[in-house]
Amino acid sequence: MTQTIAVIRGDGIGPEIMDATLHVLDAMQLGISYEFVEAGLAAYEAQGELLPAATLASIAKHRIALKSPLSTPIGEGFSSINVSLRRHFDLYANVRPAISFPNTKSRYQDIDILTVRENTEGAYIGEGQHLSADGETATLTQKITRKGSERIVRYAFEAAKAAGRKKVTVVHKANILKTTSGLFLRVAREVASRYPEIGFNEMIVDNCCMQLVMRPEQFDVIVTTNLFGDIISDLCAGLVGGLGLAPGANIGAEVAIFEAVHGSAPDIAGRGIANPTALLLGAGQMLSHMGREDDARRLRRAIVATMEARDGTTPDLGGNGTTQGFAAAIAARVNG
Repeated sequence: MTQTIAVIRGDGIGPEIMDATLHVLDAMQLGISYEFVEAGLAAYEAQGELLPAATLASIAKHRIALKSPLSTPIGEGFSSINVSLRRHFDLYANVRPAISFPNTKSRYQDIDILTVRENTEGAYIGEGQHLSADGETATLTQKITRKGSERIVRYAFEAAKAAGRKKVTVVHKANILKTTSGLFLRVAREVASRYPEIGFNEMIVDNCCMQLVMRPEQFDVIVTTNLFGDIISDLCAGLVGGLGLAPGANIGAEVAIFEAVHGSAPDIAGRGIANPTALLLGAGQMLSHMGREDDARRLRRAIVATMEARDGTTPDLGGNGTTQGFAAAIAARVNG
C-alpha cells in the first residue's frame, strides 16, 4: 500500500539534496509517494507567507514530513520557522544520532551517541523576550514544566530500551539554575527509577561538553533541555565529521518531521556539490519511525558502503563528486 508523506524541498541547497534523497528512496521501491509543499523563502516568494496554512494542513494530514533546510528572512515576524513547526505540532522530542562513518574528517572512530533534546520549552523558545525602552536591558523568560521534562526523559529511556542501549546521561545545570534545571533533574531521576535495567548518569552541561571531547566513548544516550541539547547535538556532530552527517527527527504524539539539521548554505546553492548524507540519514530515521527498520538499515548500509568506496563522494568528504552523482552511487547499492 502506498503511503504519502509531505515533502518540503527547502531553500538554498535544499532542493538539490532533497532531489538526491528522493532519487535514493525511489530506487528502494518503498511504495512512498510525495505531496510537495512549501515553506521558507520559496513559500514567501510564491505565496507571501513563510509557513502557509496549506503546508501545515498537508503535514497534519499525512503525519510525516521530510524537510530540507529553510531560510528565515530577518525581520519577517518569525524567529525561526523550525521553532514554529515544532510548537504548532508539539514536536517535543528532537532526536539527533551522531554515528561514525568511514572516510570522513572526524578525529574519532566508533562514535555512536544519541542526543534526545526537549524541543518545546526552555530558553531556546524565546518566550518573554523584552528589550527596555532605552535599549540597555534585555530579558527572556525560561520555562520548564514537569510534563515536558517527564515526557522527554521517558522518550529517551524508551528509545534506549528499544535500541538495546545501556546508559542514559541526563545533562543539566541544576547546581546554578536550581528551579528550571533543578526541576528537570528531579523529574529525570524519577523517570530513571522506572528503568532499572538501563544505566543512569547525571552530568553538568559544561563538564559534559569537556567529556564529549576527551572521552566520547563513555556516552550512549544523552537527554537534556532545549538550549543545552541544541549545543550538545552540534558538538556531537563535530565528533563524527560535521553537520553534513547530522540528521534530526522532530517527534510528537501525532506528527513527525525529519530533516537535515544543517543550514541552507546559499553560498554553494546551485553548484551541485552539496552533501545529501544528512537528509538521507533523516530519511532513514523516517523509515524507522514508520516501522520499516529493515529498509532503514538497508539505506544506511548503502550510504556506508558508498563512503567506504569513495564512490562519487562530495568535496566536503574529500571527493570530487556531485550531489546527484553521490546519490546515484548510493541508489545503485540499496538493493544489493
